[in-house]
Amino acid sequence: MSYDYIVIGGGSAGCVLAARLSEQEDLKVLLLEAGGSDTNILFRWPAGFAKMTKGIASWGWSTTPQKHLNNRVLRFTQAKVIGGGSSINAQLYNRGNSLDFDEWRQKGCEGWSYGDVLPYFKRAEDFERGADHYHGTGGPLGVSDPRASLPICEAFFAAAGELGIPLNSDMNAASQDGVGYYQLAQKNGQRSSAASAYLKPASLRKNLTVRKNANVARLIVENGRIRGAEMLDGEKLYAERETILTSGAIGSPKLLLQSGIGPADHLLEIGIKPLHNLPGVGSNLQDHLDLFVISECTGDHTYDKYGKLHWAAWAGLHYLLTRNGPVASALFSQGGFWYADENARSADVQFHLGLGSGIEAGVARMQNSGVTLNSAYMRPRSRGTVRLASADPNAAPLIDPNYWSDPYDREMSLRGLRLAREIMSQPALRKFVKNEHLPGKSKSSDAELFHYACEHAKTDHHPVGTCRMGHDDMAVVTPDLKLRGLEGLRICDASIMPNITTGNTNAPTIMIAEKAADLIRRG
Repeated sequence: MSYDYIVIGGGSAGCVLAARLSEQEDLKVLLLEAGGSDTNILFRWPAGFAKMTKGIASWGWSTTPQKHLNNRVLRFTQAKVIGGGSSINAQLYNRGNSLDFDEWRQKGCEGWSYGDVLPYFKRAEDFERGADHYHGTGGPLGVSDPRASLPICEAFFAAAGELGIPLNSDMNAASQDGVGYYQLAQKNGQRSSAASAYLKPASLRKNLTVRKNANVARLIVENGRIRGAEMLDGEKLYAERETILTSGAIGSPKLLLQSGIGPADHLLEIGIKPLHNLPGVGSNLQDHLDLFVISECTGDHTYDKYGKLHWAAWAGLHYLLTRNGPVASALFSQGGFWYADENARSADVQFHLGLGSGIEAGVARMQNSGVTLNSAYMRPRSRGTVRLASADPNAAPLIDPNYWSDPYDREMSLRGLRLAREIMSQPALRKFVKNEHLPGKSKSSDAELFHYACEHAKTDHHPVGTCRMGHDDMAVVTPDLKLRGLEGLRICDASIMPNITTGNTNAPTIMIAEKAADLIRRG
């Protein structure tokens, strides 16, 4: 079967590209997604995020043992559902820092400075507050302020203020610095995923075909050109113009490697014939490592009690009637950015205040109501890899973020954790916070906090960089997102980022796809 464009991966970027490319009626577009449908109400309800990291719509992958974290193996949730990460994440709409994109341009990625990408952020948005220099309206993606805050949120902002951290009403505008409410990918009190915002309105187009539960085994390579995709069952699908890889920072390098595209020595080692030696494939993996403080509350100041069946039923009914209340909460809708390194070019630690305990998989749950403050160092120097365990396309990849391989990352992460503890101990929060449960007041030395991190650290679910753009020998794509050395393939997802952004990565991924649509149209 033949199409003009085949888009492989129906996540955030894939949904955007399939929708944008199919706007041209004379083009036949095919979108392939390995996961299933997003019809379960948990994908619509904002608080459904709490179930997602526990295994719903996920590949079920983990990292390799992390040698700089005492060989800890971390759960590594990656979406397996239409809409990808935008269907299962905490809906935080954070673009990153403007300097992130200016640094991409400084590294030789022409067309990717902040001034270049801002129009694509704005084009994607339907911003609840209205349009201005930084925001757009009328785009597919709903971007809203949180609906279901609690008094403890305002106390958190006051506590940060007691340490000199200012309030920031829009961390996607002139400055990231400070604390406040995050903007959310929501519309009318529901999750606004790439699937619901982009793909659903385009689904009736006759020139767009969407195949779910569609597993690609390898790319078809003929005479120096990517011709399309071969499915696990042997079916071959051909792209007349281009094949577009949008399978994410883990899935995209995995498929390239399965296709014989990547470092030749690794391919030979696992029994795959190298078709194109491209050493950067699967290298440059970056992620945000999260360290958290969990405190016991003096009363029911968070949403923990809604874990009980009768309270959950009440919350569900309240949401259906009002589109508000606990179910309307993305649970981590407040936080901010501040400095671990006082000489950093911009804030380098991000906080997420979680309105409960045990919200994410593997995180301790309090018997009484609790509150969580996540901290993550934003610009890690450590670099990891994605490799194949075998030539079997069904085998899980070897995901090695190589956390804390650079000692600077460890130092900054522990500084961020100390700052999080300091915020939670301020007078403004004493009405709400009884005591620190984790790490626990008895742990104060760097050695004690290091061991705590080795036991409890988790991913922030922000992998990027494994097919990075650039011009050097380790670059995988050029700044127009074309694969180096072979014709007919572009990569358009978080894997192309040279450096990780300062913040959550879904909004930048949607921006990348919006910009990629224009690049593809231009040829």
